Amino acid sequence: MEEVGRLGLNPFFAGRRGPLVLAILDGVGIGAGDEADAVALARTPVVDDLKKRGLFRSLRAHGIAVGMPSDDDMGNSEVGHNAIGAGRIFAQGALRVNDAIADGSIFRSETWRWLIAPCAREGHALHLIGLLSDGNVHSHIDHLFALLRQADREGVRQVCVHILLDGRDVPQTSALLYIGRLDAVLAEINGGGDRQYQIASGGGRMLVTMDRYGASWEVVRRGWDAHVRGTGRMFPSATEAVETYRREWPGAIDQNLPEFVVARGEAPVGRMESGDAVIFFNFRGDRALELTQAFEREAFDHFDRGPRPAVRYAGMMQYDGDLLLPTRYLVPPPAIDRTMGEYLARTGVSQLAISETQKYGHVTYFWNGNRSGMFDPATETYIEVPSDRAPFEERPWMKAAEITDAVVARIQRGGDRFIRLNYANGDMVGHTGVREATIAAVAAVDLCVGRLQAAVEAAGGILVVTADHGNADEMYMRAKSGAIERDEAGRPLPKTSHTLSPVPFIVYDPQNAGDYELARGLETAGLANVAATVLGLLGYAPPPGYLPGLVRFRGEA
Repeated sequence: MEEVGRLGLNPFFAGRRGPLVLAILDGVGIGAGDEADAVALARTPVVDDLKKRGLFRSLRAHGIAVGMPSDDDMGNSEVGHNAIGAGRIFAQGALRVNDAIADGSIFRSETWRWLIAPCAREGHALHLIGLLSDGNVHSHIDHLFALLRQADREGVRQVCVHILLDGRDVPQTSALLYIGRLDAVLAEINGGGDRQYQIASGGGRMLVTMDRYGASWEVVRRGWDAHVRGTGRMFPSATEAVETYRREWPGAIDQNLPEFVVARGEAPVGRMESGDAVIFFNFRGDRALELTQAFEREAFDHFDRGPRPAVRYAGMMQYDGDLLLPTRYLVPPPAIDRTMGEYLARTGVSQLAISETQKYGHVTYFWNGNRSGMFDPATETYIEVPSDRAPFEERPWMKAAEITDAVVARIQRGGDRFIRLNYANGDMVGHTGVREATIAAVAAVDLCVGRLQAAVEAAGGILVVTADHGNADEMYMRAKSGAIERDEAGRPLPKTSHTLSPVPFIVYDPQNAGDYELARGLETAGLANVAATVLGLLGYAPPPGYLPGLVRFRGEA
């Protein structure tokens, strides 16, 4: 990778006396402005006024603009923060896995051979764990199907699939659709000979396995017990498990269903044994990292793993390049280098990164190009505000006020030249599908942006407001025509996934006396254009290769 040195000065702009504060309103896109749009329905006088008084435009935050395979793919917080922090577009996990499957390199890899050869030769089982949907945010069902079919071609006789139900990046109660598609592929393979390919365990992603940032290791323990030990409530099939839970908890959505174990009689069909191989087929790292630690770390005290089988474990990708977890993986992750954060650190610019637990890794790890830790502890400060454990729809304000308290205090104290923060509300509450709570979440964030605005004005700084993707802007499902989908009673169908919406980009500079204006000719600009903009406003010249900034400075050609 190219060595990162000090930034040159922006010859057209020397920056401001106070700090530049970049506020990322997670999940707050620009929607249709109708009854589905919680952003438009919320009371947001501060952001509305900033759009009028500052420089305002929209940015692309999905599809190829953030490194996804196509413009049919939603953005997400991981790729959004990658793009903002890197200043360039890198092919992301979904696209890299697609390409590796298409050209066959995934199945020629040393890791695939290491996993599959003992299974085919000695009859050990192959276990596949991951999110079962086509949301393409953490995984894709087509990737699972490719792994299954290749295992069959190579003579693996027993495969156990441990499914995590989505209902978040896809419709809320679509699990049986995906289970049906998987069952069809398994039946096709089993019909060809001495194969035993079956679903072995599962559960909703928010209760089972897919915790992140250490928010609740109990979630991971449930997954470990079900997937590895085969302990949990038993059912004859995954379909029976989902149908039973729905009868017992009317209104429950897929992401919140408890763990289950598929059994024949009283015996689980897919308990892991020493010698087996395990693949976590999620490509995104944040919600795969904790289970990976449970498999790979010798020193582990988050929960009692019980007798730990000696399995061969690999991820679809490496989920943390600094921690080197997992040790083995099928597809190399994007090599994101020369991030904005590293350039500022090498230049000696003081930086503050802050969010609550739910998005802390996004303003640090993902922002820095999937890199853990700081570039320069002498100039960087990272603050994590612990998230609530209560359901997000019950506390839609989350920790926005506490984040703002800390940022305002730092601004008043002085010393931080660049401050980046993430308000998680629009995304995390939006994922619940509860529109009224999401409206409250967006309004709570607006109040906090007002406090930031006042502090920035007093300090003589610049406030930049944007988002990493849409979510709260579309709380109801839509047909291809754009019409809101409704149930038989005429009620709108809730939507819990991200959107394809653009996001706002605002520059508010109370001292601006015509020093710069919005750049022209950047109609298709996206999140990756933010880095050069921020660096220019800090008084530095963007590095070579960065996408152009979104403002044109006075005197600049």
